[in-house]
Amino acid sequence: MKKVLVLGAGLVVRPLVRYLLDRGFGVTMASRTVSKAQEVLENHPNGKAVAWTVENTAALTSMVRDHDLTVSLLPAAYHILAAKECLASRKPMVTTSYVSPAMRELDAAARERGVLLLNEIGVDPGIDHMSAKKIMDEVEGERGKITSFKSYCGGLPAPEANDNPFGYKFSWSPRGVLVAATNNALYLKNGKKVNTPNARLFKDFHILTVPGLGDFEAYPNRDSLSYIDVYHLKGIRTMYRGTLRNLGWCETMQAVVKLGVLDQTRDDALRGKRWRDLWVKVTDGAEPSRKGAAKRLRLKQSDPVLDRLEWLGLWSDDPLEGDVPAPIDFLSARMQRLMAYREGERDMLILHHEFVAAYPGGKREAITSSMVDFGIAHGDSSMSRTVSLPAAIAVRLILEGKLRLTGVHIPVLKEIYAPVLSELATMNIVCMESRHPLPARGQRPKKR
Repeated sequence: MKKVLVLGAGLVVRPLVRYLLDRGFGVTMASRTVSKAQEVLENHPNGKAVAWTVENTAALTSMVRDHDLTVSLLPAAYHILAAKECLASRKPMVTTSYVSPAMRELDAAARERGVLLLNEIGVDPGIDHMSAKKIMDEVEGERGKITSFKSYCGGLPAPEANDNPFGYKFSWSPRGVLVAATNNALYLKNGKKVNTPNARLFKDFHILTVPGLGDFEAYPNRDSLSYIDVYHLKGIRTMYRGTLRNLGWCETMQAVVKLGVLDQTRDDALRGKRWRDLWVKVTDGAEPSRKGAAKRLRLKQSDPVLDRLEWLGLWSDDPLEGDVPAPIDFLSARMQRLMAYREGERDMLILHHEFVAAYPGGKREAITSSMVDFGIAHGDSSMSRTVSLPAAIAVRLILEGKLRLTGVHIPVLKEIYAPVLSELATMNIVCMESRHPLPARGQRPKKR
């Protein structure tokens, strides 16, 4: 029996673990909170839960050595720790997170040791890469060229569960969402590079209409330009990867950024304090009230942004909560408590691609690929399924010897994306595609 080590027992892990157990693999879950791992394993005879923290490197070395493959679902900063242990033991690793520069630097060593370090095999990143690359390869096979690519993804409450002022609930790590809000963004628009600093990330948004669901706010996601080479899209004029949220999110998060509540600096003096104390600290003494917030943010007191911030309690007398005494961690704990899914509520995952392709002879066409997936009431969330099932399928392919790559990879090769997308389709996780002709460049559309 092949054995898989899963590091972490967070919100998205259950579908991956159950998939592997149901297919005869042994699974060891290593987590700081053993009870969470035990809840996922449900006393399965091939499952084991062990207590472990990232500081215990000796135990990690032993666990990696004793398993056939490691899945790291730890916070992104710790993937490199697991990857180095996998290299030392010549064992493959799978993670759903973005490839960091430090991870990329392991490519040569991984190839030399015959080890596969597969990253970005979740949903965003993951299914977005795979569904997009499928279409790109098809266009290339038809001697075409992608001239514009826009990709959008968002995990949101299903419409019937969208009942708080933020229009958002957490189906994955709240801190991960907040840290992502501190990233700069870089994309290409009509041949021009657009560099958006994190201080203005939420000002750089536009409205995207998703058929059947309505309007959403879209803002840029990290560095889109880095994927031009990954996707082999040399000469493309528009390259944009964006995040989707419900209306009102961007202007509210822009206020949160401006207030400094996303500061990651640890301050032990904040232990035992209240939100009004943190408010005074991060705003340099602004009055802890709606009036003070309006003045600080230069908003009218009737502005709906203030409704959301007041609902969140940023200047309230409520005590600060969180394991780490830093503003972003206090906010993460607060949002987790106020914006969690209630029992039986469903989440929703939207993935939407828009391409423009040009072909010899002047032919052009618009191609769209869209997926809307809903969580299962009283069951797995859509986020957990779409993040962890692609990784689970990849684990199976690797351990069955059907994926023999070495080095640091993401799922843009057909030998990865084809079998993964095919199996996801059997689980009703599928992108629906459509193609429509466009006027040749320089030609005006015909009037109807």
